[in-house]
Amino acid sequence: MPSNRDLDRRGLLKVTGASVAALGLTAAGCGGNDGGSGDGGPVTLRYAWWGGEPRAVAIKKTIKLFEKKYPKIKIKAEFTDYASFWEKFQTQASGGNPPDVFQDAVAFLRKYDKRGVLMDLKSQSDAGNLSLKNFRNGVLTAGQVDGKQLGIPVGANTMSLVIDLKAFKKAGVEAKFGWTWDEYFTALQTVQDKLKIAGDTGYGGIMYLYDLYLRQNGKAFYTDSALGFTEDDLTQWWTDYYKRVKSGLVADPRKIEQVQPKSGLSAGLAASEFTWDNFSIRYEGEGESDYGIAPIPTTDGKQTGQYLGSLMLSAFSGTKHPKEAAQFIDFMVHDPEVGKIMGYDRGILATQEQYDAFKPADAQNKAIAAYEDEVSKAGVLGKITPHPSGADVIEAAFLRIGGEVAQGKSKPAAAAKQLFSEAKAAFAA
Repeated sequence: MPSNRDLDRRGLLKVTGASVAALGLTAAGCGGNDGGSGDGGPVTLRYAWWGGEPRAVAIKKTIKLFEKKYPKIKIKAEFTDYASFWEKFQTQASGGNPPDVFQDAVAFLRKYDKRGVLMDLKSQSDAGNLSLKNFRNGVLTAGQVDGKQLGIPVGANTMSLVIDLKAFKKAGVEAKFGWTWDEYFTALQTVQDKLKIAGDTGYGGIMYLYDLYLRQNGKAFYTDSALGFTEDDLTQWWTDYYKRVKSGLVADPRKIEQVQPKSGLSAGLAASEFTWDNFSIRYEGEGESDYGIAPIPTTDGKQTGQYLGSLMLSAFSGTKHPKEAAQFIDFMVHDPEVGKIMGYDRGILATQEQYDAFKPADAQNKAIAAYEDEVSKAGVLGKITPHPSGADVIEAAFLRIGGEVAQGKSKPAAAAKQLFSEAKAAFAA
């Protein structure tokens, strides 16, 4: 494990990245798909995901590889943008006919396991149709809930801080591993004083960042079945946040809205932004500065509270072809050629076979891999807390209410009370 000094000396990593998204599922049912008679004839599996055209092109290439290896299994591809995907999926699942295999994420595992949608893939592993070996840095646990393996990771990412390198250099401030929150905000104050821009684009509504802060302080955003913090905890978080917005240390949310969909960081409105490390590709493409991945601030000088998140593949519990669905997932997460094709589109490749097969040639993807490697070697990575049913609704509420606090539309204490009320309803749904 490298020392803090070793990590500090390496400095910041030049960035951009790949692209990932993450979110949920719905309902239950019993039908599966078309194709396949159970007598050894051809089988058709429906495979659904969300994402842009580059992801679709890459995935279709991997499907052709799979069909070549398994000529009796045909894959029917279904993809669209994120919002349309989940609207369609909910309708399909409610009608008992969701895809056999689909993209998934941690926020929805417990929720849709509760509704009977998700297959426990351990049974297919036990049957020899799916390997659960060779996953890097413990990321396989992201798909585990209540003793079940409900998702198989295809990539890994972690929260990071992306900074404007030119702004930090001009202000004479440095981001380094082990810096504290006080040191971070002091650095942003220096940026504001010297460059007359905000230090941060707006961190108060990022659920996953608040989770890291809580984990640094011995708590977490969720327990297995509830929120893992108090209204007083959240009131303090949003009180401090609003003060920084009012002082100009955090960017005016109205200005951030005006430049959307461009980020406030790449628009030059602020010098830093918290986000998932593999989202960082957007800044180099949008902005005119240079951007780097910097370490997450800490409470104690070491523990960042970080863990690996993941996009993953899940299977429908009611599929007519569980063996073939498991074989397809196995191929997609272990085959080296698939790794070469997908690269870091959905995060750092999750299995060692695929990670070794893909050698990024561009500085952006190299930087993301190096960042996750540094975090892993630093020994700060923990295990993600499985999200309770309703986490998707709560994440959206946290973002919305945090925005209302930033705009002065809601007092921190009232906002915290509202979040807890909406969370209670979400848990009960």
